Amino acid sequence: MTSRWQDLPTEARHPESHDLDRRSTEEVVALLLDEDRRALEATRGQAAEIARGAEWLAETLAAGGDVVFVGAGTSGRLGALEAAELPPTFGTDPERIRAVLAGGPEAIFRAREGAEDVAADGAAAVAELKPRDLVVGLTASGVTPFVLGALAAARQRGLRTVLLTCGRVEEGIVDLVIALPTGPEVLTGSTRLKAGSATKAALNALTTAAMVRLGKVYGNLMVDVRPGSAKLVDRAVRIVAAAGEIPVERARELLAAADGETKTAVVMARAGVDASVARHRLTLAEGRVREALDRPCDQARTKG
Repeated sequence: MTSRWQDLPTEARHPESHDLDRRSTEEVVALLLDEDRRALEATRGQAAEIARGAEWLAETLAAGGDVVFVGAGTSGRLGALEAAELPPTFGTDPERIRAVLAGGPEAIFRAREGAEDVAADGAAAVAELKPRDLVVGLTASGVTPFVLGALAAARQRGLRTVLLTCGRVEEGIVDLVIALPTGPEVLTGSTRLKAGSATKAALNALTTAAMVRLGKVYGNLMVDVRPGSAKLVDRAVRIVAAAGEIPVERARELLAAADGETKTAVVMARAGVDASVARHRLTLAEGRVREALDRPCDQARTKG
């Protein structure tokens, strides 16, 4: 019986690692890291496609739609990680960018490999989505039934679809393909290695670029950060101080006056307005700090 996976790039044997078990530990580590570097260089070649996906992600969120990452195994876990990290970093609603993993949430911590083989389960996972939503499929191999089932069902209902893969994909199955040519793994078939690294890098670029477009970044500062821990409170204070060009203690005062809203405190510092005026400016500017600062001076001023 012919294998449906044997000809996949991610299943091929690496020409330089046939003697992996005979190499020194240092040699194994060096080869793994060299291959990760090569995979990231290959990912750079998909910058235009990643940028297009980022624009779609931003457009979807701006229009009130949701973004859903659908994946299995390592790829699915990376999608879950990306979705989990966006709210504290960019202040996004956890329900607006979320992940669906073959095997359910418990598959994040314990592998449920057979769950990825059912296309109907993938279709069911996106059955409640709206036409304005965006589905991003994540599959290193490019042939995972759960992911392809979700994408096919979503596209049939008119949703935009993106496929992020390290394999070869037939044209026409999704609206946008981001194909990362990472090639064979050092450990044959183990796509948690450089395929996983490349996928993570692409996801980082995809989401961060989208957040920049949505105005959640001022300069290179995460001005929508949610200060939910001691570290993030400290970071928020330093962000306000840096963006507002004011002393740290003054930044701390403004952040308190802004009820912990980093972006509001930045506008207060730069424009010399109080919290209510800063919020109003941000509302008119659709949350973009730079545009809020370009608005005419207001009468209300901060005190002290």
